[in-house]
Amino acid sequence: MKSILKLVAMRLGLGLIGLLIVSFGIFFAVEALPGDAAEAILGQSAEPETVAALRKEMNLDRPALVRYGDWLIHVVQGDLGRSVATGRDISVLIVPRFSNTLFLAVTAAAISVPVALVLGMAAALWRYSTFDRAVTVGTLTSVALPEFFIGYVLIFIFSVKLAVFPSLSSIAPDMGMGERLLRTILPAFSLVLVVVAHMMRMTRAAIINLLAAPYIEMARLKGMSNARVIFRHALPNAVAPIVTVVALNLAYLITGVVVVEVVFVYPGLGQLLVDSVASRDLPVVQASCLIFAAAYILLNLTADVVAIVSNPRLLHPR
Repeated sequence: MKSILKLVAMRLGLGLIGLLIVSFGIFFAVEALPGDAAEAILGQSAEPETVAALRKEMNLDRPALVRYGDWLIHVVQGDLGRSVATGRDISVLIVPRFSNTLFLAVTAAAISVPVALVLGMAAALWRYSTFDRAVTVGTLTSVALPEFFIGYVLIFIFSVKLAVFPSLSSIAPDMGMGERLLRTILPAFSLVLVVVAHMMRMTRAAIINLLAAPYIEMARLKGMSNARVIFRHALPNAVAPIVTVVALNLAYLITGVVVVEVVFVYPGLGQLLVDSVASRDLPVVQASCLIFAAAYILLNLTADVVAIVSNPRLLHPR
């Protein structure tokens, strides 16, 4: 137990260091955006005095390193700042948007993870068959297509032609679960078609690699069926690589939703990020990017810990 806690503490420490480095990159990447933020917000016809006052309010008249230090201290204290465009607290803006993004990601994950695992195990069980080749071609084709193209194709088929689902995913906090799922299903499927291929291929590769192990051959010699061999012996030992690729794709589902949210006008954190970039609302841009980075790092750390805990040889190296 102590070794596990020590492992988790080490990974969390590395994650915090990584997040600190990412925060530095985020701040100065936003800082490098062309043009003057205050002038972009007020317009080119604004008076110089008004622009100077807004620059002072946004602390743009101070050195960049000093502003980064102040921003980081406030973030550590839980203060993400205030939106320049709306004047509202950024946490008030981000919390509902991030919950919408999480709902979209969870919906996509609830569909993609079981489908990918079933397809991966079936493809491993009947490898090199027509089914295996068809699944491989289909998944690789879907992953090769960009998300926005898949989204527009789904809108054309299911919204324009069949009129089954709405083309715009306009959801509200007081909306019922049924209506919410109905408006979320198309953007969720756009993400599913992208991530299923990665998880399916990794599951297939992990199972096939284990099927060549001596203990699997012994189980077959004892007369066990292929399904029993996979579910009883191969799959438990393939948890580490499968969990890793699932966690990586879950991280993508949270951080890679920006394009999909823009296509379907989904009121998530990705849409807020794009709108904030367009309006040069730099505090919101920085906070949104930092939350995306923290979610990605946390899911990667979770995958790392689960993979090591599930493999005693990694937990107790010689």
